[in-house]
Amino acid sequence: MDIEKIHHKLKTQFEKTILDLKTPDPQTGSDQFIEAAADRIHAVLKFLKEDPNLCFDNIVCISGVDLKDRFEVVYHFHSYKQLHKVAIKTSLTDRDRPEVESVSDLWKGADWLEREIYDMFGIRFKNHPDLKRILCPDDWEGHPLRKDYKHQPFYHGVKVGM
Repeated sequence: MDIEKIHHKLKTQFEKTILDLKTPDPQTGSDQFIEAAADRIHAVLKFLKEDPNLCFDNIVCISGVDLKDRFEVVYHFHSYKQLHKVAIKTSLTDRDRPEVESVSDLWKGADWLEREIYDMFGIRFKNHPDLKRILCPDDWEGHPLRKDYKHQPFYHGVKVGM
């Protein structure tokens, strides 16, 4: 199934929750993706997994993106059964408390991917079974991939950074 048909199926099922289908930008070479509202992302992604015509049984990647005015979470899926793929993107406008529902209950592989995004961007995944840092020490200050991140000069007496 191509992405236009997947978008139509999602739009029919979720109406206002599914926003737009974005086509690739020839200058950046970006992939097509479907935009979905953050407050219903879990339901949308559950449908992607459980609908027999979609059957997205493999979560390939989850990425966090800081665009200064908002955060985005981008999900990439593949179906081994149907042999198609899709990218779903959602925006989080609250920079002080970015939060989205965890999908680790749907795909076990999402567990560490969500922890990495939490660690690097500070995006919280509601209902995650063990949301804690995975790359930085537990007492590290801040989230290193945020655009507003301020490097701490020392960590436990050791000079950090340049």
